Amino acid sequence: MAVLVTGGAGYIGSHTAAALLERGEEIVVIDNLQQGHREALLGGKLYVGDLRDAEFMDTVFKENKIDAVIHFAANSLVGESMKLPGKYYHNNVYGTLCLLEKMNEHGVGKIVFSSTAATYGEPENIPIDEYDRTLPTNAYGETKLAMEKMMKWFDVAHGIKYISLRYFNAAGAHASGRIGEDHDPETHLVPIVLETALGKRPHISIFGDDYDTADGTCIRDYIHVSDLADAHVLAVDRLRTGADSAIYNLGNGQGFSVKEVIEIAREVTGKEIPAVVEPRRAGDPAVLVASSERARKELGWNPSRNKLEDIIKSAWAWHVAHPNGYED
Repeated sequence: MAVLVTGGAGYIGSHTAAALLERGEEIVVIDNLQQGHREALLGGKLYVGDLRDAEFMDTVFKENKIDAVIHFAANSLVGESMKLPGKYYHNNVYGTLCLLEKMNEHGVGKIVFSSTAATYGEPENIPIDEYDRTLPTNAYGETKLAMEKMMKWFDVAHGIKYISLRYFNAAGAHASGRIGEDHDPETHLVPIVLETALGKRPHISIFGDDYDTADGTCIRDYIHVSDLADAHVLAVDRLRTGADSAIYNLGNGQGFSVKEVIEIAREVTGKEIPAVVEPRRAGDPAVLVASSERARKELGWNPSRNKLEDIIKSAWAWHVAHPNGYED
């Protein structure tokens, strides 16, 4: 039996595909390659296509014996989602509806969902736990929350069990040095800082320095991408035991401000990394730090790469080795 990984040629998806391969799982990947890269896949079978294409999806399910799905495929840019909400609802929400319908048609009853701490919006408590209020402040977070709610009703109606993993800032690169972070456009802080260190950008933009935080910049919880990948694999294992649907936060429980990330990157790279303060971006909460106690207890998740300095070192090594990103 195989695990289907949607968006599996993307950043987190490719690391999860690698983690599955490392433990001997058979994997099937769906990716439209708008953001994903063939070169990021270390094995498995790749189907290039769209979740919203019913004929394409039928082919994937008919040609493979799939027992579980890990769902990454989605648009994920906060700023873009505020300008183009229709794009996000069509690709994220409708795309997930199409996937769930095909899972039901083909008798596949387990899905692990790549969600986000953006579902919480401006949190009431720090660190955030799974029982906190969900009130997204951007269209991206709203679509992810809608996708979670949709899965709940497919569980009620069709018995499709799900585990939703809410996390915010993935960073770092695979220990092999073969997989890293390469988006176009790049919007994530760590790779943008490192691109600045490489001289590919004139400066790093700090979007707002007047937040209610110690240094005025946003605070986020950073997790090594391979630790996130491990959590997705553990979630598949839990669903295979017959566990009920659940939602888990994934975080280190410690936040770092934008300015702190830049300073650590300066230490790691030995580069100056110029920074310029610019206006806030719409929809950015001041602080997002997650409690992962439930995931540690129930999934057995034990992140082992949680020092931000080490996360940035791994990312830096990949960027130095791949200054132009993937070549595909």
